[in-house]
Amino acid sequence: MSDLAPIAPGLFDPGPPPALIGGRDKASGRIVFPCPPDPDRFEPVRLPSEGRIWSWTVQRFPPKSPPYAGPVDPFEPFAIGYVELAGAAIVESRLEGFAFDELAVGLPCRLVLVPFAGRLSFAFAPLTERLEEHGS
Repeated sequence: MSDLAPIAPGLFDPGPPPALIGGRDKASGRIVFPCPPDPDRFEPVRLPSEGRIWSWTVQRFPPKSPPYAGPVDPFEPFAIGYVELAGAAIVESRLEGFAFDELAVGLPCRLVLVPFAGRLSFAFAPLTERLEEHGS
């Protein structure tokens, strides 16, 4: 996958481990994703690579295109949600590797890099080891 170009510049650092790049407001300390292209106001920061599902849904029909650039024929349903990266931000992302009927708020997950429409993108996949070890 490393031979694929990123879906957009500056969204993530491939790592290891991979990390999304957020922006910290220099005045307030608030973190946003993605990092806005305003170096006078925002400084890039690596976001945590692990988090928990905050909200989710399953996309069961092809989204309007554009802006959707994924496969339409045949279309395969996919999970999408918001992932809370503790102490940083809540980000929207595809959810990969979860059985649809097992998705739930609070499930631990980790950032992974995935091919999408001929480019390298990001998603969150199941995580059980580290978050459970810390009693979270």
